[in-house]
Amino acid sequence: MAEPELRGLLVDFGGVLTTNIWESFDAFCENEGLERGTVLELFRGDGEALALLRSLERGAVTDSEFERDFGEILGVPPEGLIDRLFGGLSPEQAMIDAVSSAREAGIRTGLISNSWGTGIYERAPLRIFDATVISGDVGLHKPQPEIYELGAERIGIEATACVFVDDLRENVAGAEAVGMTAILHRDPETTIQELERLLGIPIAA
Repeated sequence: MAEPELRGLLVDFGGVLTTNIWESFDAFCENEGLERGTVLELFRGDGEALALLRSLERGAVTDSEFERDFGEILGVPPEGLIDRLFGGLSPEQAMIDAVSSAREAGIRTGLISNSWGTGIYERAPLRIFDATVISGDVGLHKPQPEIYELGAERIGIEATACVFVDDLRENVAGAEAVGMTAILHRDPETTIQELERLLGIPIAA
C-alpha cells in the first residue's frame, strides 16, 4: 500500500503521455537525410543547440526563431521544423488513462512540461489535469527546482506529497531534489505498476 501522504501526481508530456520522443527524432532524421541520432547528439553535446532549446523552453525565443536557428544547425529547411521533429509521436493511451483514473480516484493531477513551442499542446489531453505548468509560459524549465514547486503549488499539494513521472533522468533528479517521489518512465506497464504501488489505488485499464 502507498504511504498516505502521496496525494498528487505530476507528469511530463512528451515521452510519457506520448510515444518515445527520441524515436520520433530518429524518424525525422531519416526523412531529412540525416544520420539517426543526430538530433539527440546535438542536444547532448552541442552547447549552441542546447542553449537554443533552453531558450525555446523558457519562451525566450519564438517557434519561428527556433526553427530558423536550429534548421541552420541541422542544415534543413526551417519551415514547420517543430512539427516535423514531432511527426512520429502518438498518444500513449495507457498512460493517459492511468492519469485519468488516478484523478477519478481523488489524486490531484498536474502537467509539468518543457515547452517545444506553442503548437504541440494542441494534442495534449489537458482535460485530465487539475493544473498545468508549461515552461515557456512561466519562464522556467526542468530541472530547475522552482518549476516542480510551482507544479505542486498549482495542484494544491505540497511537493513531498507528489509523485512525478518523466522520461529524462535529469528531470527525475530535479523532482527528487525538492522532495518529490519520482519515477523514471521507460514503458507504460512498469510505470503504471509503480504508480499503483505508490498511490495505493488501481489505475491500470
